[in-house]
Amino acid sequence: MTSPPPHQLAVTVRMFTQRFSSTPLGARLARHLAGTQLHSWGIPHGSALSDTAALIVAELAANAVTHGRVPGRDFELRLSHAPDVLLRIEVSDTRAEHRPAAAAPAPLDETGRGLLLVDALADRWEVVARVTQGVALPGKTVRAELDLGTPARSRGGGGLALD
Repeated sequence: MTSPPPHQLAVTVRMFTQRFSSTPLGARLARHLAGTQLHSWGIPHGSALSDTAALIVAELAANAVTHGRVPGRDFELRLSHAPDVLLRIEVSDTRAEHRPAAAAPAPLDETGRGLLLVDALADRWEVVARVTQGVALPGKTVRAELDLGTPARSRGGGGLALD
């Protein structure tokens, strides 16, 4: 006699995708829209998770605008939320030759700390080839994930994987 398969709860994954102009205004709008989308999914503005996600979106969008910009091309923000499980933030741009790294800048440098923040806040982050609906596109995607079952204080560095 075999036992019945264990019951599994269905997980609803919420998705949000939006393209933005590769400008500072586009990066700001991405951060604001991410916060609004998370709020509509039940992650209130001003909560630790919302603030963490907003900072990650801001840093990845700023990098896409600063380092991944190709004139005339947009960048894309994708959010995936599996309640109580995972929040994934992805920012894609069309420049493939620049691979970001979380290297410490010199003490007096005014820039270069964004990916260090992402590394400290995300449970994982990586750079992957840009793919949309199974089709490879020019460029790269920087993906950061937050495990929702992990208290924010216990989040250490997320590690780094470069393709």
